[in-house]
Amino acid sequence: MTEVRTELAFEDFTAGRVFDLGTVGVDRDEMVGFASLYDPQPVHLDDAAAARNPLVGKLCASGLFVAALWSRAFAEQVLNRSTALSCPGANNVSWPAPVFAGDELAIRGGVLSSRLSKAQPGVGLVDVLATLHRDDHCVYRAQFALLLGLADH
Repeated sequence: MTEVRTELAFEDFTAGRVFDLGTVGVDRDEMVGFASLYDPQPVHLDDAAAARNPLVGKLCASGLFVAALWSRAFAEQVLNRSTALSCPGANNVSWPAPVFAGDELAIRGGVLSSRLSKAQPGVGLVDVLATLHRDDHCVYRAQFALLLGLADH
């Protein structure tokens, strides 16, 4: 079980703050295993089928798998150390480039804005930009809304 520590509260999520979450290597077995369970498309499961796809040319990761790589790092390094209450939504989700086994991806979460909730006393709303990069190429981008408790509540 993950220990929850509250080192970060709403007040720590100021616009412009960037959480550099390190890197993650894309493991072929994990990538294919995920696809077989949750996104069983030939481009994610079959080398020959993926090689015939003119957009990717070889086996590539499911976008949902790529999103999960970011989500795990953000949860382990930020959310589990915070007063996070919920993630009520995401928008502007994109995968501008395919991800392949063996890729090393840089993980970042940037605070776009934060504001106090008008409806929920003691709660703040934070907009976070999630990104994964392979070298200088963005391979995943999404904007998430987070609800966090205030430090004094």
